[in-house]
Amino acid sequence: MSETVETATNSENSTQPIAKKVGIPKEIFEGECRVAATPDTAKKLQKMGFEVLIEKGAGANANFPDELFEKAECQIVKDEKTLFKEADIILKVRPPEEKEVKLLPENKTLISFINATANPDLVKKLEEKKATVLAVEAIPRISRAQKMDALSSMANIAGYRAVIEAANNFGSFFTGQITAAGKIPPAKVLVIGAGVAGLAAIGAARSLGAIVRAFDTRPAVAEQVESMGAEFLFLDFKEDGAGEGGYAKVMSKEFIDAEMALFTEQAKEVDIIITTALIPNRKAPILITTEMVESMKEGSVIVDLAAEQGGNCEVTKPNEAYRYKGVTIIGYTDLPSRMATQSSQLYGTNLCHLLSDMGGSEKYHVDLEDEVVRGALIVHEGKILPPPEKPALVSVHQSVAPKAQAVAVKKEEDKTPGIGSLIAVIVAVAALLGVGIYAPESFLSHFTVFVLACFIGWQVIWNVTAALHTPLMSVTNAISGIIIIGGMLQISGGLNSTTTILGAIAILIGTINISGGFLVTQRMLKMFQR
Repeated sequence: MSETVETATNSENSTQPIAKKVGIPKEIFEGECRVAATPDTAKKLQKMGFEVLIEKGAGANANFPDELFEKAECQIVKDEKTLFKEADIILKVRPPEEKEVKLLPENKTLISFINATANPDLVKKLEEKKATVLAVEAIPRISRAQKMDALSSMANIAGYRAVIEAANNFGSFFTGQITAAGKIPPAKVLVIGAGVAGLAAIGAARSLGAIVRAFDTRPAVAEQVESMGAEFLFLDFKEDGAGEGGYAKVMSKEFIDAEMALFTEQAKEVDIIITTALIPNRKAPILITTEMVESMKEGSVIVDLAAEQGGNCEVTKPNEAYRYKGVTIIGYTDLPSRMATQSSQLYGTNLCHLLSDMGGSEKYHVDLEDEVVRGALIVHEGKILPPPEKPALVSVHQSVAPKAQAVAVKKEEDKTPGIGSLIAVIVAVAALLGVGIYAPESFLSHFTVFVLACFIGWQVIWNVTAALHTPLMSVTNAISGIIIIGGMLQISGGLNSTTTILGAIAILIGTINISGGFLVTQRMLKMFQR
């Protein structure tokens, strides 16, 4: 089912207006500095056919003054009342406040963070306004929707900023130092939760030179953690914490006990703990108890990214940073807003991708059959929608078995050599016999070397893991060097000789391969220079 917002006459001879104006109001939530569009993303919206309306001063706190929006040919609107009235689609960051809901005319579209589970009264009020509401946090975490995943964009920034806040409150270096005055050991950082925010924190802490350890209930993320240079802490306990949508699930009591024992041990050793553990629609689990905090060294720091949902640390105070018995506890809930310029750019880009997938201005429509749109849609034309149904599980033995059996039979048939393959084999054998009988002895020796070289080269290159292809360039450069030497030995004949021509071609190709290998290697080395 798909519903178009273009002017169209339905069976009851009613019409729907074309959605052409996108309105960006100023965020009124206390301390919020982000804005739902930047001059750059506004241009992208204009290319989609939208007219962009910006409330006066909407981007000032994110370092986007009105002058930049005017240069981007946006219309500056003097107040939010006018903006809400004129715009067809309202783009926001924070859920609308009561004041904004009252200003919202009927039959408008609102796209923002809503947190519907925690704000049922807000959803009810939006229903009364006959609005169409898309909650960006409800966009399903599937491959196609990664470009619209605002949760991941903000989590990435929050993870990075958490390390910056920790460094600002930590009384020593992150990286180790050896000076004339003595040796300073590197900071030890523990990151709990290896989701988007956790991985961002690991990357930032490692780039500052800290020794980083990480833990997650999902063993599958161990490889990602280790690839970033951190140590993954395993539990001797067989239980997978992978839940739906990339989140962790609630673990068994036995697993939690083993987990808490690990954290108790680590709290005594590390200098900084960054917690990111969240479970959808639930209060954040307590992972760092008061006793653990008290066991930490004087001057240690805890950054609790789950503070808005109650916190992973038992003594966290949301929106505050304070010292508890010598340990700094940071419970800021506005970390993305503390990097408002970049956060606004990423969030605005997420919204651009969403509106582009919904057809832009001319073909804008709310497609209830679209998995992404339906997942984010919580109110449609004044009707609260239930969460989308999950695909029904199919019995493998009943419904899938006949098809699977048919596919298996087809694969077996495909494996049966056909007449074409048999003819190809016969022709190849005949060609080899012809070469062996009629070709000169010198050509036959060169041909034998050529065939063996092809076979060995294939085995050397294609049997190596893709992740090692770049380090393998050192080997391929050595092989190319041998090819060049062999080619130089063959070009001593006449210029019209086939051997000379092939030798020259081999030298040219080998030279290109070596030069390319050195250029790529040099580029990789520059990536690791600070």
